Amino acid sequence: MLLAVDVGNTHTVLGLYEDTTLVHDFRIETAKGRTMDEYHVLLLNLLQVAEVPRSSVRASILASVVPNLNDTLIEAVDRAFDHEILVVGPGIKTGMPILYENPREVGADRIVNAVAAFERVNGQVIVVDFGTATTFDCVSAKGEYLGGAIAPGMQISAHALFDRAAKLPRAEIVRPPKAVGRNTIHSMQSGIVFGYVALVDGLVKRLWAEMGSECTVIGTGGLARLIEPESETIDEVDEYLTLDGLRLLYELNR
Repeated sequence: MLLAVDVGNTHTVLGLYEDTTLVHDFRIETAKGRTMDEYHVLLLNLLQVAEVPRSSVRASILASVVPNLNDTLIEAVDRAFDHEILVVGPGIKTGMPILYENPREVGADRIVNAVAAFERVNGQVIVVDFGTATTFDCVSAKGEYLGGAIAPGMQISAHALFDRAAKLPRAEIVRPPKAVGRNTIHSMQSGIVFGYVALVDGLVKRLWAEMGSECTVIGTGGLARLIEPESETIDEVDEYLTLDGLRLLYELNR
């Protein structure tokens, strides 16, 4: 089996692949203070819950946007499975030209998403990843990573509103009954959810204009399924897009 590890600022998602099939996945908190021993035990416990023998995990790949955790996870995987994990970063084969001014600035997760999306669409595509930040990643019809946009994530925006506006209560981030809120909670939910939908659709349309034509838009990340039904531009949601991209990169580099 292949272990794919996607380390985000808020959550870490792990997937176990049998050939091209995702057979188990786990979502845990990205705890920056956790030690190597703690991650080692956590990995073994997750396998135990999934009833997967440790010896079945024969290879691993890691994409991380939290550099301080990389060495800890590399050591934990080495101790748990007795092999060196492949880390997505400078020098790894992606099969995708990176047209950023400085390719080293592009987050590993953004490249992984772009590779997975182009593999699926085999053409021009945009990935919108709803994480701690919301990222928009554009791929040309030739399979080139063009760049994109980064916006504050929906939860970050909502928490800033809750924390900085003394008279506003905390509100669950869910779809309100309608745009015209008749109470404070519904008014906040309207601004957060429908406002964010407008941000996504407006930015995607600008990206389309600069890319020369409309194209497929794939949503991924924790809040993608909340936004997709309201969006005019998101065609589909794949919560496992990053894990699939990691699998593809492992196959390209093994």
